[in-house]
Amino acid sequence: MNSNSILKVLETDWAVLEQMKDEEIDLSDIPEVTAKQMARAKLRIGGKPVVKGKVRVNIYLDNEVIEYFRARAGGRGYQTLINETLKNSMRQNLTEEMLSR
Repeated sequence: MNSNSILKVLETDWAVLEQMKDEEIDLSDIPEVTAKQMARAKLRIGGKPVVKGKVRVNIYLDNEVIEYFRARAGGRGYQTLINETLKNSMRQNLTEEMLSR
């Protein structure tokens, strides 16, 4: 590759990028993900798609966790609220992982 190669010009300086704070990175040219796109998205873990649906599990949770969600659930079931909270946390972590790449 000669010194005028376009590949040379487009190389990313990863050392500089890693030292930048999140708020210093310009994301203005990246379009927002729409609700329609998210509806079509398929969750993959380890490259394999996860089948939608629910699975019955038995887990032990601290009493304070259960009481917190029972108090917060309102008209919904507290187990539904726990499930939604876990999904939101998972999505937030996935989003942060995607942005950090």
